[in-house]
Amino acid sequence: MSHANEVHFVNDQQRPAFHMMPPANWMNDPNGPIYYKGEYHLFYQYNPAGAFWANMHWGHAVSKDLVHWEHMPIALTPSEPYDKDGVFSGCTVINESEPTIIYTGIPDLEKKIEVQCIATSKDMINWEKSNKNPIIDVLPGELETTGFRDPFVWKEEDNWYMILGSGIKGVGGAILLYRSKDLREWEYINPIYIGEDEELEDMWECPNFFKLEDKYILVVSPYGKVVYWIGSYENYKFIPEKKGYIDLGDSYYAPNSFIDDKGRRIMWGWLKEQRSKEVQKAAGWSGVMSVPREFFLHKDGSLGMKPVEELKVLRGEHKCLSDIPISVDSTNLLDNIQGDRLEIIAEFEKGDASSIGLVVRKSPDNSEYTEIICNIAEQNLSINTKNSSLAKEVDKGVFGDCYNFNDDTDGLVRLHIFVDKSVIEVFVNERQCVTARVYPACGDSLGLDLLAWGGKARLKDIDIWWMKKI
Repeated sequence: MSHANEVHFVNDQQRPAFHMMPPANWMNDPNGPIYYKGEYHLFYQYNPAGAFWANMHWGHAVSKDLVHWEHMPIALTPSEPYDKDGVFSGCTVINESEPTIIYTGIPDLEKKIEVQCIATSKDMINWEKSNKNPIIDVLPGELETTGFRDPFVWKEEDNWYMILGSGIKGVGGAILLYRSKDLREWEYINPIYIGEDEELEDMWECPNFFKLEDKYILVVSPYGKVVYWIGSYENYKFIPEKKGYIDLGDSYYAPNSFIDDKGRRIMWGWLKEQRSKEVQKAAGWSGVMSVPREFFLHKDGSLGMKPVEELKVLRGEHKCLSDIPISVDSTNLLDNIQGDRLEIIAEFEKGDASSIGLVVRKSPDNSEYTEIICNIAEQNLSINTKNSSLAKEVDKGVFGDCYNFNDDTDGLVRLHIFVDKSVIEVFVNERQCVTARVYPACGDSLGLDLLAWGGKARLKDIDIWWMKKI
């Protein structure tokens, strides 16, 4: 980050301090994450003109450790007739030692025309668009589609495969499959999967498709909570077996993933703001990346998710407490522990309580506080931000969904929480995440507490670290 922007944002109490974000202006979808020659590259949808959505470019950041980031020159600009209205989301691959970006170009935003394009580089900094662009500009003739964007590409044996986010009018979301030998000439195969889930919109954005052990995972962003399916893949068709959500909150969207040099499947998501457009513009920034999450399969075949180990380098001062009884009458159990840049790992014994959890960003007079709630009785995980801020221009509510707390045999509920100014990210038992944005108006909304409703529970252990800035 430039010194000028550090000075400009130094008193901003809402701007995250250890999550990746550009020096200023608007950011949304993560694009083309890749590990190449000892470095992690993360691109993203970026508007260099201000903190509002328009004029999409590809921003670019580089890291050696997934934690500390150096901001690079803009990678792609809307410079050609086929992408003059925006260079939208996509991916990055290495094709015979040549880094290649595959992205959606927008020649006419008003008419919603979308085409697929590529650009190559010798140094990962300067990118040259192909004279073959657009490489795909014709929709599959037999389908009446709702969209045609966000390529995700992988290689199997001698062929490259691409999926595109789409949908079929009157039917549901769809993911279209293509094949190529050289990334330039593409053959349409078929829809890899067509959804008929009435809960989901009929346009699925930013698809990801990858293998974990012997299962295939399909991830889509259907204008709402990010959905995944675990299943099998045969004859160019995905057969879903189990459905879930990557994140139960309303802030996490359009994730993108890659495999690193250790074989880990790592994913970032865009954490949307939950305050008015006017406030975002005035702040001078909008959008932040989630912490990088590693995905794996549990022994029971369910999807696992956890923060990457590298984040531990940010841990500073540490406090550990254990064996604390909690009841509905308990208050100030974590008195004198304060912070707005924290990592918390807490293990609860459920007891007979109907709900357990933590309170974060709490003011001394309780006028502002945010509750992380594990409702055991109703099998629901949520973050309650209704009292998180006295500011009127903030979207507040209860963000979460169903979660089966009985999945884990040891009976413990383990919460792994990151508090970074306006970002709250929660991992539960390495099986589910929920994310929210909070914007306390009071400078002293820094307190923590424990909660238990409908009975008694016990905090087995809690570790709290004060996190360093990046």
